[in-house]
Amino acid sequence: QVQLVESGGGLVQAGGSLRLSCAASGRTSTITITRWYRQAAGKQRELVAGISSAGSTDYADSVKGRFTISRDNTDNNIVYLQMNTLNPEDTAVYYCYTRSILFGDAWGRGTQVTVSS
Repeated sequence: QVQLVESGGGLVQAGGSLRLSCAASGRTSTITITRWYRQAAGKQRELVAGISSAGSTDYADSVKGRFTISRDNTDNNIVYLQMNTLNPEDTAVYYCYTRSILFGDAWGRGTQVTVSS
């Protein structure tokens, strides 16, 4: 199976930056896509960004030009979400998600991002 651990959340002022990390372990060679989702209080979970095993990326319109998803240069099992120009609407719990061709969906426990105005 695949296990995921997120890190890098915290409190930041509007206009600031944070970098989230998602570390995958287990049968990581079976992962086909890694995504970041977020869920704000009282709202549904929404897709933020995704990166395929081939390296193609996609983003929600709300974060295009501000967020960048990428893999670690030396460890393909780590995926980052660089978040710039943060605003209070970005406040949410951010979750890492992967899809495996053998084991299906996996979710991390989430990391809290809070942007103060």
